[in-house]
Amino acid sequence: MERLSTRQVYANSWMTVREDEIRRPDGTDGIYGVIDKPTYALVIPRADDGRLHLVEQFRYPVGARRWEFPAGTAPDRAAPHPDDLAVQELVEETGLAAGRMELLGTIDVAPGMSSQRGHVYLATELTQGEVRREDSEADMRAGWFTRSEFEAMIGEGVVADAQTLAAYALLMLRDRNGDGHGFA
Repeated sequence: MERLSTRQVYANSWMTVREDEIRRPDGTDGIYGVIDKPTYALVIPRADDGRLHLVEQFRYPVGARRWEFPAGTAPDRAAPHPDDLAVQELVEETGLAAGRMELLGTIDVAPGMSSQRGHVYLATELTQGEVRREDSEADMRAGWFTRSEFEAMIGEGVVADAQTLAAYALLMLRDRNGDGHGFA
């Protein structure tokens, strides 16, 4: 696929939207609207007893509160290394510091409309410190859940965030295979 032209149609501190005129391999022309957002880090905090730490906040686009694993991007579309971003997001949203942080994998958010990619980490050997939430996260709540509780929340639709669900799949593969890579 060949991009013939591109133009930015919207931008703010967190994203840009562009419109690309394209030529498909068969020679026909088309158009793509693309949401460009910076890479994010998602962290699965897991206690020594196996409980998972989630945060809950109001998500304006869907008009509802959602339980999710801590995740985020840097402001002003900055691009810090995902390892650094993971540490920052964990402390910011939960107050937790990880003695060990393991990369589980990478996921594309919505490749049919967005260029955003996320890096998923497992945080263990946790110690509690002070939460450092941004003003926009003031309504955020946090809680610890057993795997059974978490899976029940998925079944009930209480956990519906696609990135959280994909991250949990990476964690399940890692735990099943025990090699840290998620594949046998």
